[in-house]
Amino acid sequence: MVKKFIFSFTAIIALSLVVMAQDKSTTLQGYVVDKACASGKVAKASDPAAASATQPKGCILMKSCFDSGVGIYADGKFTEFDEKGKSLAKAAMEKSKKDKGIKFKVTGKVTGDKIAVEKLEEVE
Repeated sequence: MVKKFIFSFTAIIALSLVVMAQDKSTTLQGYVVDKACASGKVAKASDPAAASATQPKGCILMKSCFDSGVGIYADGKFTEFDEKGKSLAKAAMEKSKKDKGIKFKVTGKVTGDKIAVEKLEEVE
């Protein structure tokens, strides 16, 4: 009986830790790129981080590119935004005075290769 209790208690704690870890927000800092370029030009560049910084916002905001998906290239990989993130990114890029090299800080919950964006802001 004691063994069953200890096993059950341990299982409950383990599941609680998994749930708490999934609810934790992550902050990424990098450049917004469209999915088409992220998997093409950016991924194939000798320095993908530098290549993501050179993507012009006019290209990213083009309907076909924007509709392919939008995300952030940070920490050596592309993480796609959810719909809210796409809207926030579009508004922030349209507002920015820069044409390229617009760096953003994105906060949200990462699940797999997507992020549910809670906050997106331009950084210097």
